[in-house]
Amino acid sequence: MADLKSLLARPQALLAPGVYDALTALLAEQAGFDALYLSGASIAYTRLGRSDIGLTTATEVADTLARITERVQLPVIVDGDTGFGNALNTQRSVRAFERAGAAMVQLEDRGFPKRCGHLDGKTVVPVQEMCGKLKAALDARDKTLVMARTDALAIEGLDAALDRAERYLECGVDALFIEALRSPEQMRAACDRFASRVPLLANMVEGGKTPVLSAAELGALGFRIVIFPGGAARAVAHAMQRYYGTLQREGTTASLRGEMLDFDGLNAVIGTPELLALGKRYE
Repeated sequence: MADLKSLLARPQALLAPGVYDALTALLAEQAGFDALYLSGASIAYTRLGRSDIGLTTATEVADTLARITERVQLPVIVDGDTGFGNALNTQRSVRAFERAGAAMVQLEDRGFPKRCGHLDGKTVVPVQEMCGKLKAALDARDKTLVMARTDALAIEGLDAALDRAERYLECGVDALFIEALRSPEQMRAACDRFASRVPLLANMVEGGKTPVLSAAELGALGFRIVIFPGGAARAVAHAMQRYYGTLQREGTTASLRGEMLDFDGLNAVIGTPELLALGKRYE
């Protein structure tokens, strides 16, 4: 398994799909991805059945991360939200995520009440406060990379968002994430300013504020990391609506069998035969 720094040194952009538990991480690994993105929004969707408005805790994220890194070998970029509080909370969160196996922790400058980056009504904290949190995170980490995210574009405009990113880069972060860029022109402006100096992340949200482009297109612009953070949860929700609706109407799953793994098929995916064989070694 290549480490995240090595992956970011490659000529092509790193495509990291969003995951939210050990099963989605395993399926992504089996599909051939080189890295994963643990989406805070998707944890809220799937663990709480709630929106991405700051209801999840650092402990819930760390627990989810630990279950993923115990199951798969890929490096995981972790959505650390706001650090879950002030600078000292941020340090504690970063240490917890590092213990759980994070390859990179993303921290953002949003204020409370927190909102998903593609929802309206966001706020951002003062630049100095965010710089303090980033410095606290960098002091707390051992080997884990730190990414700074700014949500200022929607509140303060593109120039202010780029200036914030510049300040965060001066703190010593390893990557930058300028959220909710609205057009290819804004995406190019961000890349023109930063792509030659630090890895930039592009966030692809189906139905969100940013135009959805392919990883190859984004790499050509200059982005080094491409995430589709919530797509898995949206795909699963769509499939589950069909599954439960059909089961309720028909009282059986017979018409869905072609869209499902059967008992043996799922066991093959999750490695049940190998696990049972391993257990026999200790009998």
